[in-house]
Amino acid sequence: MKTDRFPSAIPLPGGDNKQAGSGYARYVLFLLTLTYTCSYIDRYILSVLVEPIKAELGVSDTQMGFLGGLAFALLYTIAGIPIARWADRGNRRSIIALGVAVWSLMTMASGLARSFAQLAMARVGVGLGEAACTPPAHSLLADYFPPEKRATVLSIYSMAIPFGVMLGFLAGGWITYFFDWRTAFLMVGAPGLLLAILVRYTIAEPQRGRMEKRADRHLVSDKGYGFSEVLRHIFASPALRLIQFGGAFYAMAGYGLSFWVAPFFIRTHGLPLQEVATWLAVGAFAGGISGALFAGRLADRLGRNGVRGYFLTPMWILLVGIPLTVLMLVVPNSDVALILFLVQQFVFACYSGPIYAVMQFLVPAGMRAMTVAVHLFILNLVGLGFGPLFIGMMNDSFAVSMPAGDAITRSLLIITLGTGVAVWCFWRAARLPESRRLPGDAIP
Repeated sequence: MKTDRFPSAIPLPGGDNKQAGSGYARYVLFLLTLTYTCSYIDRYILSVLVEPIKAELGVSDTQMGFLGGLAFALLYTIAGIPIARWADRGNRRSIIALGVAVWSLMTMASGLARSFAQLAMARVGVGLGEAACTPPAHSLLADYFPPEKRATVLSIYSMAIPFGVMLGFLAGGWITYFFDWRTAFLMVGAPGLLLAILVRYTIAEPQRGRMEKRADRHLVSDKGYGFSEVLRHIFASPALRLIQFGGAFYAMAGYGLSFWVAPFFIRTHGLPLQEVATWLAVGAFAGGISGALFAGRLADRLGRNGVRGYFLTPMWILLVGIPLTVLMLVVPNSDVALILFLVQQFVFACYSGPIYAVMQFLVPAGMRAMTVAVHLFILNLVGLGFGPLFIGMMNDSFAVSMPAGDAITRSLLIITLGTGVAVWCFWRAARLPESRRLPGDAIP
């Protein structure tokens, strides 16, 4: 008789057993979300420090765009693939813990940099560490919570983005105001070392695929898949192909604007650094948290009759959000623009939960981490890597013939309009036959 390979309890450190979905599963979600928050603090603190770093190191907008984009994204994306393959076969919590320790140390090293080259190397190291965060975390969460809660859980996890951006803005702005930008890097990097210890010694490693429907468990494989197998699966699926293409344009606009929004308000509206940091932190937190929760719950509700609901959720929200983002960039009143920044953050946060849930639904359990890593490779190399860099290059080009405030406004308008491509991709994906699959159906 075939034994059940999916026990109802997850073995925990110390020999205890606790039920999946219990308070312990919620603890795992909390700790992984806190870890993801730490990564975004260390990633986005650079955004609010653009002006003081430029003043001390004498660098251009193009160089700052390189630091905020390609310097971070290059190793982040390249390392993400082998790390995700490791996560699909190895111990996911240990991989995450190692990544947290690496990016925290590299963030602290950023504060010790004495030249542009040294700072760039430190940001490359931050990217290497953060490559070990999201793919194994998504895979872990899919084995702690049932399929019908997956978008909500991943949306809660993605709430780390606005929370981390908020803390990055606040820490960067106010620590720099009272001390300097170097101290800001040192102070935000240090707590990650303690967090790495908590992840390593308090999170248990569950069996892969244990949360799929009982009737379909004979279809679920817990083996690890090779990179070529994952790519063939992704590019054989029209829905997954559209996710890659639409996500790249979404990320280019979203990450580009998020990196340059603090210099935008300083140059266009003449606001002081600490005031900009405070208001952007409030907008990132309130808009991002509400957007992530709203999108996750709406997608789980719309997705009950098929995964197409997970595509329609960000599509409709982006349709409303694009013109409001344009208005934020052109309105002359700084108070109105800051309120519209909150709306823009709401819209930006509506992507992660629904779209990452779709990827968990459309691939076998043994290739979930690798699939997320492939998406992050495209999302971050194109979006995070080139979004801030392209804006910096446009800023320098436009500033030759117009004031700095007008130059950055034009750059951000150009990058924002690219989000329309993502809307079209999600609309097309929702119309595909595979989008009629029910959440939780196992993939052979």
